[in-house]
Amino acid sequence: MAMKEHYQGLGHIAIHVKDMDESIAFYQKIGGALFKRDSISTPEGDKLLALVDLGGFLLELIQSPAPAPMSEGNIPHFAVYVDDLDAAGADLRALGIEFTEPEKKVLPDTFGGLQNWFFTGPSGEQIELLQML
Repeated sequence: MAMKEHYQGLGHIAIHVKDMDESIAFYQKIGGALFKRDSISTPEGDKLLALVDLGGFLLELIQSPAPAPMSEGNIPHFAVYVDDLDAAGADLRALGIEFTEPEKKVLPDTFGGLQNWFFTGPSGEQIELLQML
């Protein structure tokens, strides 16, 4: 099976932010709409998440409890929706692609339920395969 058969479109573009409320207010000011807010517990504390609809695509705003890398642009990854994460993962592995984690993550309480799996592109970019549950 060709990988393109799994792809369903751009999932989101993730951006590290220093202050979640300030960032949400900024994107709302320029025409965005808050879609969902959530958090994930980590050993360092809660990682704050927000999805903002900006003209038909989603930005995932991420405020980490520990200082996140704040380089120019602050875009740590992009996500691609897939129809079947397990099948897409198997097809990528058959192509010799290695994932950054040995197993997919299943987050049933995040943004209404999702599962994802990350791998790295040739220039170090992080690519997320994303299936909403």
